[in-house]
Amino acid sequence: MEKQKQGLKPFISLVLSTNITKAALIFGLLSSVITMLVGLSIPLLTRELVDGFSVEALSTTLIIILIVVFIAQALADGVATYLLAAVGQKIVARLREIMWFKMIRLPISYFDKHKSGESVSRIVNDTSIVKALISQHFPQFVTGIITIIGALIILLVMDWKMTLLMLIAVPVTFMVMMPLGRRMAKVSKGLQDETADFTGEIQQTLGEARLMKASTAEKEEESKGRKGILKMYDYGLKEARIYALVGPFMSTVMMLVIVVIIGYGGIRVAEGTMSTGSLVAFLLYLFQIMMPVTSFAMFFTELQKGKGATERIIHILKEPEENGQEGMKKDISGQPIRVSNVSFAYEDELVLEKISFSARPGEKIAFAGPSGGGKTTLFGLIERYYEPTEGEILIGDIAISKLSLLSWRSQIGYVSQESAMMAGTIRENLTYGLENAGEISEELLWEVAEMAYADQFIKSFPEKLDTKVGERGVKLSGGQRQRINIARAFLRDPKILMLDEATASLDSQSEHAVQEALTCLMKGRTTLVIAHRLSTIVDADNIIFIEKGKVTGSGTHEELSENHSLYRAFAEQQLT
Repeated sequence: MEKQKQGLKPFISLVLSTNITKAALIFGLLSSVITMLVGLSIPLLTRELVDGFSVEALSTTLIIILIVVFIAQALADGVATYLLAAVGQKIVARLREIMWFKMIRLPISYFDKHKSGESVSRIVNDTSIVKALISQHFPQFVTGIITIIGALIILLVMDWKMTLLMLIAVPVTFMVMMPLGRRMAKVSKGLQDETADFTGEIQQTLGEARLMKASTAEKEEESKGRKGILKMYDYGLKEARIYALVGPFMSTVMMLVIVVIIGYGGIRVAEGTMSTGSLVAFLLYLFQIMMPVTSFAMFFTELQKGKGATERIIHILKEPEENGQEGMKKDISGQPIRVSNVSFAYEDELVLEKISFSARPGEKIAFAGPSGGGKTTLFGLIERYYEPTEGEILIGDIAISKLSLLSWRSQIGYVSQESAMMAGTIRENLTYGLENAGEISEELLWEVAEMAYADQFIKSFPEKLDTKVGERGVKLSGGQRQRINIARAFLRDPKILMLDEATASLDSQSEHAVQEALTCLMKGRTTLVIAHRLSTIVDADNIIFIEKGKVTGSGTHEELSENHSLYRAFAEQQLT
């Protein structure tokens, strides 16, 4: 029993953290009380009607009162149901808002470990389970509790012996329902996990539909999808078996109680110790109690599911998040960058070891070396996606960890080989993330597009800047996406420019156009470049060669060609 209480506490805390709309909740509960009071008067009025029943003695006043009571109960019940459901919807909306705000503030390291589809499932599916519990089952539970308490008080006053006879069913019901509830919690948790995994798998597959088609992997994806579907099917059957036990059990208990009460009540009427009207009223109160009790079984079953979903939600809410506002705001114009003895380990695997270099304002620093050496990880540390395990990165004399993330990242322009784009228009992608996005003039957008050699192809589209680019920019070519990324960087006017294999995936014609745009973008800016193609970095002020997480050489192209055997081999292979 203690385990159950502990399991419920996080759910209640989570609901309370959403700042419940107190006015709607109070009015909803008051309406429920009114519904209960009005509803409880109906069996008493029916008793009077039955005990004094004859065509001659039929009371018009009593019938009118009954009609008014029925209408009042329906209205009060409608108001109560709506207000309590509205509170539930508000809680869930706020919960989803909290989840979404949390999710977008989690560090990159979180998304390295979790599939995006799994995170989507937590926000959509797990909160839907909580929503069903709060907006549907919880209002029924509240009104049911009020009705049961009122009915039991009246029944005890009317006939305490019959009431106690009826209450024998309560412990029996709990003895069966408690283990079923615990079993439901395990099944529900497993089902939610499988749903999250399956959502992650299908989102990944559909997101890379071109790769699937090109690799003729439909059969493989069919098999993976079938496995996921069958696992969810198995959990669904387990859940159905529990529901199959709960429903019939409650119906059977209800029918047994009714039969016992009718039998015992019939004997009492025959003996003259109870009137017929009182027996009818007792049965009506019994029905008023039984209906909520049946819904309680469903409520506690859903509560077990809700607790499972709550665990996942709370797990995400406890994850440490980035704080973009915390720290100094500093203009880094004209400040040198210094990386001092930086090491980084990812899950106990050393990725970078004792990396040191500096970049003076306006310099172009390039990073070369075999794939997997840690160059992109180093960029991730400078961008502050990760924190160094050892050492520090400074801008001027200040560690970048002391600057606010917002201040630091807003002064960096990042162009990667993936040409990342959001679904939306070219205009929305150009202004993405800028606070004054709505105020940026058409002229400025065309100006940065021209600087990035993107204006000509944008003008060729009928919708021009309002052309929709599709998911991840699939309606544009790689070169077009990259030039829009460069135009976005121009618009941000960064102090530091970071280029991660920016032309690696382009054809020669697109590469030429993109390289021209990048040359314009680099002027007057401190630039850090990762490149496999040495032709793009031969003019760099300093080339740092990284192998297996270590710097094995640095200098100009000429110096490394003379002093570094592997760099010389790279140069001979690519440049001759």
